[in-house]
Amino acid sequence: MNGRTIDQIDEKLLSILREDARKSFVEIAKEVNLSEAAIRRRVSNLTKSGVISRFTIETNIGPQANAISLLSVNPGFPTADISNRLKRMKGVDSIFEITGEYDIAVIVTGSNIAEINGTIDEIRKLSGIDDTNTVVVLKVVR
Repeated sequence: MNGRTIDQIDEKLLSILREDARKSFVEIAKEVNLSEAAIRRRVSNLTKSGVISRFTIETNIGPQANAISLLSVNPGFPTADISNRLKRMKGVDSIFEITGEYDIAVIVTGSNIAEINGTIDEIRKLSGIDDTNTVVVLKVVR
């Protein structure tokens, strides 16, 4: 977060954007009782400081399959290096470096299970991956 502190208005602004990132600055301004210019400035500052790291969309185009793959990284390989290689792989949506039995959790997406399997096979081929445990997502609640 680059050491930037956020206040209650920033918290409310982030909550509104999480719920509907397409909401206009004018609509947000009315909800938090500030001017549109103030909201625009706050969003800009939150982005520049790294509090907001990226803007994204979720789609509902055709059938989609999702899986969560837990990866064990060989202690001789830096976890960050594996994460960087995963970022460049087709089908890898999100990467989380985690604690516990596994070192990395990866959200894999595809148009069907065969595509998911292909991505998982590619992940397993990466040098430095000792073990994987993958589960298919049955239903996305939120």
